[in-house]
Amino acid sequence: MTAMAGGAPERSTDGAGAGTTTADRFGDVTVRIDDDYVATVEIHRPPNNFFDVALIRSLADAYQALDVDPACRAIVLCSEGKHFCAGADFNRGSEAPAPEPGLGHGGVDGLYAEAARLFDTQTPVVAAVQGAAIGGGLGVACSADFRVASPESRFAANFAQLGFHHGFALTATLPPIVGQQRSWEMLLTGRRLSGEEAARIGLCDRLVGADELLAAAHAFAAEIATSAPLALTSIRETLRGDLADRVRAATAREAAEQAKLLPTADFAEGVRATAERRPPRFQGR
Repeated sequence: MTAMAGGAPERSTDGAGAGTTTADRFGDVTVRIDDDYVATVEIHRPPNNFFDVALIRSLADAYQALDVDPACRAIVLCSEGKHFCAGADFNRGSEAPAPEPGLGHGGVDGLYAEAARLFDTQTPVVAAVQGAAIGGGLGVACSADFRVASPESRFAANFAQLGFHHGFALTATLPPIVGQQRSWEMLLTGRRLSGEEAARIGLCDRLVGADELLAAAHAFAAEIATSAPLALTSIRETLRGDLADRVRAATAREAAEQAKLLPTADFAEGVRATAERRPPRFQGR
């Protein structure tokens, strides 16, 4: 595998398993390519897989390396642990001098610069969503082309319930997936959707048992990988159109609005209420 944009990956040949051709690591992200042209890209921050700038950079580095690897024609994105991704950890004190809690050095602008790189890549992605994809974690799931979930999966754009503006390009990604009205409902209420409801509205593309989730996502990606690789790249590029540009414009707006809301009392109350598992008491200030 060729390293891109973040230095050489750590390579391991141990425990690769039958049919595996390569195994590499980009920070907290591992990459394994099987001989059916499917790469498994796995996030390792269990149990909640909170992200920060470093994690999204590692994910983008892995995707870019796979783009130039002829052994890969499709990607399965998955996570170790109970949940696919719970977004940023607003309850964790971040290391100084990061200005936003839980995002690490670079803050929200750095995060969204790395997130935009996910949309520049060429390889189709199928996300295997176990447990929760919440907040920015929903944004990570929506960066993929397809989502496979189980009845136990949960999806929520809970930003408004935190007193915060949504982010991770959900402005650009969510409406094409579920439609404008469903997007408005999800973003304005923060309501949590079950895997079954997500399947009904098109937020996930396959619904399988929890114990079948990764296998089903791999099978989906393997089906994609049987297509001609040049045609795959060409068709996907046409279908995505200017999505990467729209993501950059969307995240610029999202970041500006988040900066306005970050110091408000309502945001502090939303984070407190979430940590204390109680309804928030917002005062509009």
